[in-house]
Amino acid sequence: MTTMTKEVWFVTGSQHLYGPKVLETVAKDSEAIVAGLNSEANLPVNLVCKPTVKSPEEIHAVCQAANTDPNCVGLVLWMHTFSPAKMWIAGLSELRKPWLHLHTQFNAALPWSDINMNYMNTHQSAHGDREFGFIGTVMRKERKVVAGHWQRADVQQQLDDWCRAAKGWAESQTLKVARFGDNMRQVAVTEGNKVSAQITFGYEVHAFGVAELVKVVDTITEDEIDAQLELYKQDYVIADETLQDDYAVKMLRNEARLELGMERFLEKGGFKAFTNCFEDLSGLSGLPGLATQRLMSKGYGYGGEGDWKTAAMVRIMKVMGEGREGGCSFMEDYTYNMGETDQVLGAHMLEVCPSIAAQKPRLEVHQHTIGVKCDVGRLLFTAKPGAAINVSPIDMGNRFRILINEVDTVAPPADLPHLPVASALWEPKPNLSVASAAWIHAGGAHHTAYSQAVTTDMIIDFAEMAGVETMIIDNDTTIRGFKTELRHNAAYYMLKRGL
Repeated sequence: MTTMTKEVWFVTGSQHLYGPKVLETVAKDSEAIVAGLNSEANLPVNLVCKPTVKSPEEIHAVCQAANTDPNCVGLVLWMHTFSPAKMWIAGLSELRKPWLHLHTQFNAALPWSDINMNYMNTHQSAHGDREFGFIGTVMRKERKVVAGHWQRADVQQQLDDWCRAAKGWAESQTLKVARFGDNMRQVAVTEGNKVSAQITFGYEVHAFGVAELVKVVDTITEDEIDAQLELYKQDYVIADETLQDDYAVKMLRNEARLELGMERFLEKGGFKAFTNCFEDLSGLSGLPGLATQRLMSKGYGYGGEGDWKTAAMVRIMKVMGEGREGGCSFMEDYTYNMGETDQVLGAHMLEVCPSIAAQKPRLEVHQHTIGVKCDVGRLLFTAKPGAAINVSPIDMGNRFRILINEVDTVAPPADLPHLPVASALWEPKPNLSVASAAWIHAGGAHHTAYSQAVTTDMIIDFAEMAGVETMIIDNDTTIRGFKTELRHNAAYYMLKRGL
């Protein structure tokens, strides 16, 4: 499920003081930067060059236009010359889209033998951007600042990350999550305040009785199931004995019916994420396994046991990582391998997305033994080795927190012949002892959104757009420092609400 092509507007600030020739140069340089970034930086959006703004009226107009354009997910603002920052107050006061302040200049090197005051006046980013930075700080506007020449790889990487976060934030504003059934028995962390979440992140959570889904599932025809089964044969490794076993084929056909029925329900309602719960399956043949895995691989967010916060986060992160190597999945810290290097074996009862698979998944039928005992088709695989992150959105009661743990995913040291679910084996940074203790201190959930395509910086950018706290567990984390940061953040966010 790909997202529509989105835009980020590139807006250059100047003023009428310099005359038409300088402004003509400013416009041409801005167009050249935008063309260069669109061709070189592999951005996930179309960077659109807007006319140079030179007055409070022009600034206000472009900010209002950005607010109302559904394809615009953010703005990059740059001061080619000096742009008196009082001109920006009205526009920034009303701007509701996220923005990035690019502190750069058109030319990397100075033309030492030719430089004159005309050149100095035209290329004034060094202090024009500082003037502009002042007004953003005084107005307490959350924004990203990227400094360096626009053709540098590190600058383009930061732009790419931020644009992806802006796409995720735009997705969050219109996202609808379908919740089939309720929360799993007395579990705390999967609950939360859906009204507060909508106010903070924009997404909506809609509850449905399972019977409403059953009605749609029952409309799927045998011909549709036949066609779906052929897709399974193409996409996955299926043992001959499975395809020759009438009962096993019946279970696969059951997953096809569930997948097509859920997708039809979600598409009709405009939902891009969903939850279910193995304790509430009234009228369904069982907990969807392969069906949920395939829907996630198509871009839907998912959260098990009614976990709507993680379902939304998985969808948002899938949008952020679109087009990048590596996938994104619903995940759970399941069990530990404690040895020379402590490791976490992540999995879930059934629902791990094949976008993270290291090899072509195997499609098998095994019994589901938790909550409801029935045979369920599911994909089996292990995750690709490489750097990844686990992300947990947490409702703290009076605010939200987004918790990130950087991990290194590794290949299992041995086969797992009796494990009937997909899995990922990782080594958390800085190590399991510190990472798990810090996670617990921060109130992190046992469910996460796991990704090898999304970076820590992208999640930080997203959280800043939402105005929520982020806590990061990485190689630099110590428990003493982490607990101190938690205490400082508690005070900061309490004061922030009252200021």
